Amino acid sequence: MRRAIYPGSFDPVTNGHLDIIERGCKLFDEIIIGILVNPNKEPFFTVEERHEMLTEVVKNISRGRCTVRVDSFSGLLVKYAVAQQADVIVRGIRAISDYEYEFQMALMNRHLEPSLETVFMMPAEQYTYLSSRLTKEVFNLGGDVTGLVPPAVEQAMRRKQDAGVRG
Repeated sequence: MRRAIYPGSFDPVTNGHLDIIERGCKLFDEIIIGILVNPNKEPFFTVEERHEMLTEVVKNISRGRCTVRVDSFSGLLVKYAVAQQADVIVRGIRAISDYEYEFQMALMNRHLEPSLETVFMMPAEQYTYLSSRLTKEVFNLGGDVTGLVPPAVEQAMRRKQDAGVRG
């Protein structure tokens, strides 16, 4: 079984993330979406809310070629990956600037755990500019995020905005 970890904040999960997951299912038998718990960041959604949203939006993907599971972790990614018996870390690359950072991280991860491979995947062209940070910024400034995030995620963003609450 080929098991991959797809780590990230997923705050919020975007259609670009889902594109990488769907593409990853062509390569791997199981993908574990690892929500990174970062106490130094103030998230829009709590880890629990992100877990719930991801579970909802990937349920149709899970019925396909591979199993998709949602989890969360803190600390070193390589330790988490080893504990999950993963073979691969999946990272999305949108631009050259992403590649430079991700390349350094991949080399450090290889140094820390030589048995793990890193696979870089490009999203579909329509998502190459898309990031969680940019999506939140557009949303918080009153812009339309339709088509950038799954409908259920957009609804959750609106509910949170209407309630005046942040993660």
